[in-house]
Amino acid sequence: MGKIFYIAGKSSSGKDTIYRRLLDCTDLRLETLVPYTTRPIRDGEENGREYFFTDEAELERLRAEGKIIEERMYSTFYGPWYYFTVDDGQLDLEKQDYLLIGTLESYRAVKRFVGKEKIVPIYIEVEDGERLQRALDREKKQENPKYEEMCRRFLADSEDFSEERIAEAGIDRRFYNGELETCLKEVMDYIRQARRVQSGDGVR
Repeated sequence: MGKIFYIAGKSSSGKDTIYRRLLDCTDLRLETLVPYTTRPIRDGEENGREYFFTDEAELERLRAEGKIIEERMYSTFYGPWYYFTVDDGQLDLEKQDYLLIGTLESYRAVKRFVGKEKIVPIYIEVEDGERLQRALDREKKQENPKYEEMCRRFLADSEDFSEERIAEAGIDRRFYNGELETCLKEVMDYIRQARRVQSGDGVR
């Protein structure tokens, strides 16, 4: 029986980089579900890789068909942006472990969908001043920087990832991403340990 390892954390905590590095680690053999979003594609992104980029009409169609596993909406400076996970045939926990990334609310929704025994949270955190600098550096590299949205998202994180909400989500283990390679090794060891516990014999 497979598991979903679910990465969550505030914006610019480095969770996207850790997510990509884990997927590139061949011995972990993690698959992913490509999520959907209605936000504009960013420089360097590719449709079907980071996200399926779609629109609200397609979201409404998927809702009507009962295929939405979880969704969340952000009231951005540029209008509402939706992010959602779809029951579109990508997920098969009978055969495979998966790596997903999202918010606390999306983690809780996926947990309700698959059951708490099949999902493992991986919470990434970074000191707020460092996160803000990382966010600014990243936005400067965009062809059309969206500084207003960057600031909105940074401030919203205080509520979205409050200590109360982290506790309500059942997260009791955190990984500090002050130095990427150290944090990445800790996360990899954690995933391997979770698999050993599941297999019961130290081999998977």
